[in-house]
Amino acid sequence: MAGEWFESVADAQRRAKKRLPRSVYNALVAGSEKGLTLHDNIAAFDELGFAPHTAGLSNERDLSTSVLGQPISLPVVISPTGVQAVHPEGEVAVARAAAARGTAMGLSSFASKPVEEVVAANPQTFFQIYWAGTREQIAGRVERARAAGAVGLIATLDWSFSMGRDWGSPHIPDNISLREMLRFAPEALTHPRWLVMFTKTGRIPNLTVPNMAEPGGTEPSFFGAYGQWLQTPSPSWDDVRWLREQWGGPFMLKGVTRVDDAKLAIDVGVTAISVSNHGGNNLDGTPATIRLLPAIAEAVGDQIEVLLDGGVRRGSDVIKALALGARAVMIGRAYLWGLGANGQAGVENVLDVLRSGIDSALLGLGRGSVTELDRTDVLMPADFERAVGV
Repeated sequence: MAGEWFESVADAQRRAKKRLPRSVYNALVAGSEKGLTLHDNIAAFDELGFAPHTAGLSNERDLSTSVLGQPISLPVVISPTGVQAVHPEGEVAVARAAAARGTAMGLSSFASKPVEEVVAANPQTFFQIYWAGTREQIAGRVERARAAGAVGLIATLDWSFSMGRDWGSPHIPDNISLREMLRFAPEALTHPRWLVMFTKTGRIPNLTVPNMAEPGGTEPSFFGAYGQWLQTPSPSWDDVRWLREQWGGPFMLKGVTRVDDAKLAIDVGVTAISVSNHGGNNLDGTPATIRLLPAIAEAVGDQIEVLLDGGVRRGSDVIKALALGARAVMIGRAYLWGLGANGQAGVENVLDVLRSGIDSALLGLGRGSVTELDRTDVLMPADFERAVGV
């Protein structure tokens, strides 16, 4: 709807905060412990400047690129995030929005919608997997994603158990029981627009994760799946190689923050890496991903694709990441705020805002394509980079 249009990701966040129940909104903000990484992911972009030109600017600009073999119309990919119950259509709405704007969708194993429905909404879907359960169970999820038509696999390893948040963690129930509905009622009743969305569907928010279900079994709850992940021994590099071989197609390793890990990822044969700290939900005190990106991108060169995930809020952030070596960026909270503010149209709005910002920055820098960007386009303080594992 025209009246729902917003001009920035910050505006989408404000609207989502107003529209969503407090505990739902706080679950989107997340972050771990003191929130050092959560805040640095965003603030670090502000330390980078631009070196624009005055005349001779490009009248035509190409924003397109490719990720994991998939052509996309702008260098922004939907990052997989779990249980998008902020809207009844959840990940399906996000998939449709991404398809409408010509980009790819990362779908979480912990999503609220099954992979089959999401691929039907966007054939450019990458299925994300956690190392949870036995090899047999993991291989079963891989085969299900393949059968559904997923075109890439994302293995997420950048998630360690958070020991809470200084500002308090939102209450997330294991399931929606009568007791939980009564507990949540005051929040829902003070946010009638959100409540009406779900009542129109005749369903309450779903906190199960269908993509973690065993064949013929029931869908586990989010915390049931989370518990399985917690009890699974951490994967070795041999396990990562095995998973890549099981998939056999385009494969991204998400959660790389060190140069030495990036080189090991090359050794096990991945197609791409995502420089990510899980949006600040991992080990607090890890530097912002944009600080870690330059050293990693320089170390791997063109041997694999490098993406950045974390802190992107505007098109100019995308340009800064590409100038420092990323092929594209992945966004999480930005599109979730769009989803919370206005459903599928809100996600499309966020992608349009980013596209406009990317195009504007390209114009000012005198670049005709996102592939032409390099370090000379940004002004970087001497102490900005964090080269880890060199």
